Amino acid sequence: MGSAPLVSVVTPFYNTRELLAECIESVLRQTYQNWEYVLVDNRSTDGSGEVAAQYASRFPDKIRLIRRESFLSQVQNYNFALSCISPHSKYCKMVQADDWLFADCIKSMVELAEAHPSVGLVGAYQLEGGEVRLSGLPYPSPEVSGRDACRLYFLKGKYLFGSPTSSMIRSEVIRSRHPFYEERHWPFEDAHVCFDALRTWNFGFVHQVLTYSRCDNDSILARIQSFGFWLFSRFSIVVEHGRDYLSTEEYDRCFKEAEQEYFLYLTKWVCALRPATPEFWEFHRNRLASINYSFDWKQLARYLPRAVAEKAWVAFWGR
Repeated sequence: MGSAPLVSVVTPFYNTRELLAECIESVLRQTYQNWEYVLVDNRSTDGSGEVAAQYASRFPDKIRLIRRESFLSQVQNYNFALSCISPHSKYCKMVQADDWLFADCIKSMVELAEAHPSVGLVGAYQLEGGEVRLSGLPYPSPEVSGRDACRLYFLKGKYLFGSPTSSMIRSEVIRSRHPFYEERHWPFEDAHVCFDALRTWNFGFVHQVLTYSRCDNDSILARIQSFGFWLFSRFSIVVEHGRDYLSTEEYDRCFKEAEQEYFLYLTKWVCALRPATPEFWEFHRNRLASINYSFDWKQLARYLPRAVAEKAWVAFWGR
């Protein structure tokens, strides 16, 4: 690669003491050497800050620990952490505090990005719990157009981008967005960034398992798993980005499918024997508002006959 470019590795954290050391150790084990590590403590109260401080004192030339004076939301903290990367870094690698990297992760991603200057986002296979995720591209696919990568999601249901941990981003892309993540898109802010960036950049993919993400810890996504948040995610991405990558006919078809699947799901909760919690409806009301949709009970009423019929069918054949 010639002169190895600087990579800014970033881990924002809050109360992740049990897992933080494993995350940091995975960065220290990287076979790629030209990196800085920015750790941002969002006013942790469980001793996470002390764990990070121990590593920062042992590796002062590589690790910077920044302690927030005021508490931030998760998206705000991620944006703050990204604003702290070196102005000299060429690439940025986010590692969420409950995840970790395989030893060749940064090396493999940088090699691909250096060989393909039009790639703004590099992905790879991700080990999530015990399963390998983010398949969908034929081997080899070191570079595909951003349009083709996004169309795979809309037309084939292949989501290639994973979580912030599973990808590496050119620092140029990060510096071009203020803020990088849009808070209104929480908890899918990282997905929306990918669809935005790939309008002008290509997507690179390393056909190796390079990152590990937990799926059994007390994460925010785990706590809202029962809310059916992936159905809203699909709907919101179609609404926000579908027209950038699809023909009018394709968009209309994808929109109709995503809308029906999402609102039918909500309508089934309306006629459930055990009604959903207020938190459930607040989540969906707020998420719809984030894409300029009002929560309309008349919208749900359109799907009521089908929801009742499907519940009756399941009840009959499930006996």
